This record gives sequence, C-alpha cells and structure tokens, in this order.
Amino acid sequence: MRPTGGSVAAFVAGVTPAKRRRDAETLTALMQEISGREPELWGTIVGFGSCHYRYPTGTEGDMPLLAFAPRKAASTIYLESTAAHADDLAALGPHTTGVGCLYIKDLEEIDLEALSGILTASLRWAEDGGSEHAVLTVTG
Repeated sequence: MRPTGGSVAAFVAGVTPAKRRRDAETLTALMQEISGREPELWGTIVGFGSCHYRYPTGTEGDMPLLAFAPRKAASTIYLESTAAHADDLAALGPHTTGVGCLYIKDLEEIDLEALSGILTASLRWAEDGGSEHAVLTVTG
C-alpha cells in the first residue's frame, strides 16, 4: 500500500452520510495532533506517517502509522491489535472490533480521551518497531 495522493480535505468533504463526514473531520484533526504528521490519502484510507513492515514469513509492505477509513456503516480505525487495548476499549463507548480494526458508528458517543490513549499507544508501538510478529521501520 502506498499514498495515492489527492486532497484529503476534498475526500473528507465528499464522505456520506453527514455523521460519518463529521466523524472523519474529527478523526483527521485528532490523528494529526497525536502523530504530528499531515494526513495523506492511501486510496480511501486517511493515513498519518508511514512505515515499512516485515513479518517473519517474509511478507512485507508499507502502511500508515495511524489511519482510518470513513465507511458508510462505521468509521474504521486501523490498529496493530485490538486485544492490546482491552482496558481502554472497555471505557471507549459503543464500538465493535476486528483483529486489527476498531469500528465506530458515532464518534459523539465515544470517550475521546480513551480513543486518544488507544491511538497514542498504537503510534508508540509502531514507532518503537512493532514486535516479533511484525517488525516496523518508520519511513515518514
């Protein structure tokens, strides 16, 4: 995966429904503040910074350090693992999870302080090089 270019502001302005657009604006500002990096489009994903990953199997590629995607059903926030954030997720508010995805239908119902803690920990994990399961090298 690589940044694809394009205007993040224009992409976010076209997000529907309006609630998802509002959440995308909030997530963009929050992730930019936490990461200290400008948002970039990675297809339909808004990413902040970049890293190269390599698994012990030899699989490797590039991905954003922090990222989200405004989907119709929910905003998808990409994490290294949702299990790593069990305590913060318990305090977050209404959400669902996948192995590495956090799905939020309405950011106004979420504890933004808890979300900030999750995002900060996820960024720290990436900047610290990941783990034995995925070695990460920050590239941007």
